[in-house]
Amino acid sequence: MPPRPRMLAAAITAALAVGAQAVPAAAADGAATGPSATTSRGVEIPAFYTPPSELPGADGTVIRSEPLPLALSLPGIDGPLPGRATRLMYKSTDANGEAVAVTGAYIEPAAKWRGDGPRPLVAVAPGTMGQGDQCAASMALEHPLRLNGQTVSVGYEDLSVYRLLLRGVAVVVTDYVGLGTTDRLHTYVNRVDGAHAVLDAVRAARSLDSSSVTSESRVGLFGYSQGGGATAAAAELQPSYAPDVELSGTYAGAPPADLTEVTEAIDGGDLAGALGWSLNGFLQTEPALRPIADRYVNEAGEKALKDLSTMCVGDALFAYGGRSSTDWTKTGQSLGDIIGAEPALQAFLAEQRIGSRKPGSPVRVATGTSDDLVPHAQARRLAVEWCDKGAKVTYVPVVLPGVGSDLLNHFAPLLADQGNAISWLTDRLSGRPAGSNCWSMPVQP
Repeated sequence: MPPRPRMLAAAITAALAVGAQAVPAAAADGAATGPSATTSRGVEIPAFYTPPSELPGADGTVIRSEPLPLALSLPGIDGPLPGRATRLMYKSTDANGEAVAVTGAYIEPAAKWRGDGPRPLVAVAPGTMGQGDQCAASMALEHPLRLNGQTVSVGYEDLSVYRLLLRGVAVVVTDYVGLGTTDRLHTYVNRVDGAHAVLDAVRAARSLDSSSVTSESRVGLFGYSQGGGATAAAAELQPSYAPDVELSGTYAGAPPADLTEVTEAIDGGDLAGALGWSLNGFLQTEPALRPIADRYVNEAGEKALKDLSTMCVGDALFAYGGRSSTDWTKTGQSLGDIIGAEPALQAFLAEQRIGSRKPGSPVRVATGTSDDLVPHAQARRLAVEWCDKGAKVTYVPVVLPGVGSDLLNHFAPLLADQGNAISWLTDRLSGRPAGSNCWSMPVQP
């Protein structure tokens, strides 16, 4: 691994772990394990995450739940702060129309909701966590930092979750299809799988005995990067897939709306390992693409795909940062070149495109103007396309200088804009009407 990505990986890992350093190093895995427990890179995956052989029929039905101890928690007069968490598994439907079990977590906040109406609910769609089951966001709430010599997993999404809880907003977090659950591989950045997992998490949260939210509670969606793509897709698909989940607002930060452009951007960059996660997920969703992969992917590429299938973000930064996909192909072509040469790949990625449908509720699209990991131009284009369809869009260009690292250029806008994004969303949850700045798009960066 080149020196720059190695140093960068160490710096990012340290920065993201600041909030986790208060957790005792000896904190043990609290969930009970049984015969169905598995291990991923030295981390025992609790039996809870192994789906049953038969799933319920209705999307959003809770399959099982159990108390989830939050690592960052303090005792309070009315219960633990910032809230009481429940691990859950619920039923969803994947992109092929098949029933699938998805895990996640619901947190009932200790803080009172001071806005109008009953306590609202926000579904948080995590940013890129990885593809190994140990990377699941629900596990990161219990173990914000895993560092065991075999894997590096950082629960950086805990920050947005806690900020929402402190405002009295109930939160449900999805692990996505295949992340955490041990029966299949995570379908990374799959538009339909991600959208369905987010919307069905709302349905599941409403039905929990530990939840104070009901069908009358306003609902918002919050996501950045992979999460921004999932919430953007959910906002588009909600009217048809989940008309019972009426949305008050959706925040889609740095959404990977055009995976063809994103593929070219990350190739050779700090998070090049995400190429492997994408390809692994594509092959699981569409096995008909396997002959194309066999025709192009060399032995080193197959080894990388297998290796990455159990990795978290930290692992990929250390092992594959700065790598080019040309090292993984028999022809020496990049993955972008192969996509350009294969109509079947082009058609599959076209199906993943976000922006062809009008969201039925207000959306806030934020993108860093210097973001060259999830390219700014394609995120801005999503806002334009939604505006052209008559959607109510608040477009926010986060103007920050480029710093020579695509990962930092992508991560900095998340921190710079997160407070404003949460304020915008809580305004919608309080019933305040959303504006639109579509009129200004011709002059927006």
